Amino acid sequence: MRFTDLPTPCFIIDENRLVQNLAVLRDVARRSGAKILLAQKAFSMFSTYPLLREYLAGTTASGLFEARLGHEEFGGETHVYSPAYTPDEFHEILNYADHIVFNSFTQWKKYGNLARVAGKSCGLRLNPECSTQPDDHAIYDPCGPTSRLGITEANFQPDLLDGIEGFHFHTLCEQNADDLVRTVAAFEMRFGRYMEGMKWLNLGGGHHITRADYDVDALVNCIIYLRDKYKVQIYLEPGEAVVLNAGYLVSTVLETMKNRKDIAILDTSAACHMPDVLEMPYRPPVMRAGEPGCKAFDYLLTGRTCLAGDVIGEYSFDVPLMAGEQVVFEDMALYTMVKTNTFNGMPLPLIAVRRADGTDEVVRMFSYEDFKNRLS
Repeated sequence: MRFTDLPTPCFIIDENRLVQNLAVLRDVARRSGAKILLAQKAFSMFSTYPLLREYLAGTTASGLFEARLGHEEFGGETHVYSPAYTPDEFHEILNYADHIVFNSFTQWKKYGNLARVAGKSCGLRLNPECSTQPDDHAIYDPCGPTSRLGITEANFQPDLLDGIEGFHFHTLCEQNADDLVRTVAAFEMRFGRYMEGMKWLNLGGGHHITRADYDVDALVNCIIYLRDKYKVQIYLEPGEAVVLNAGYLVSTVLETMKNRKDIAILDTSAACHMPDVLEMPYRPPVMRAGEPGCKAFDYLLTGRTCLAGDVIGEYSFDVPLMAGEQVVFEDMALYTMVKTNTFNGMPLPLIAVRRADGTDEVVRMFSYEDFKNRLS
């Protein structure tokens, strides 16, 4: 059974599933009064922005290009944070951002006056030093012992708060509301006394709000508590929660072989098309497949680059895989398109949308020129 008739490899975003997630986020915003922003670092498929802006208040950016994309293609509020700004980029960011968050008092002293004269709302990123990540997620722990992300209590300078309108902290990754509650307690213990006179508080991203077992009530209660206690606007900036389970990467089996295990070589690549598989590491779900040994036939799914470690993982299937069959990776909207690369001259997957009526529509195809234009 073919998942799509489009050429592979291809990313497909399912509009119906996207709307399901957006409806949950809009409900949270309505119940709590929070403003919810799209974290473009996870998902920047701007052809979907007209749909997303019906539900979300704006976008967050990690630098100039994302800020410009959010401003031009999404609208609403545009927030930007970077661990460090360059002078040239910062001057251009002033054309696009509404909120600018600084990672240190040094950055604030260097650029704060420029931002204030331009009418921007300025904030500081704080590090509540509350690690809630499991050990195998250390790469995503902003509260690690040597983290460069945010100002710790020891480095806080309350005499430099004039002109600061809000605080930002981001400590979570794919986590439930209980970890947010723990983080808020640490934030209040270290920085709560500086909230007087602030206008907003940004709780960052990593909230797995649209996951089936997420405690939405606990999140809403936490937001209301902070909103009422400090009389501030609360912001959330999820990325993954916006597109959770709403995307697919469809690939085709090119060849099967055996070397101690049965191996399937696909027309996609972990290294090029889903780098989180190697970085986190992350094991993507595969449609109609199971864990090794759960079904009759086990296969090691691999990419077609020359990298020996271009291996997606071992999965089991009801029937043997044959050349020409499709393998569909699920939950492939987040941190995929924004991270793809052309190592080995690998073509980038085309990008498509599955409309509400079930039809697949291509929104972007890539060519040799996209590979060549990234080089000198």
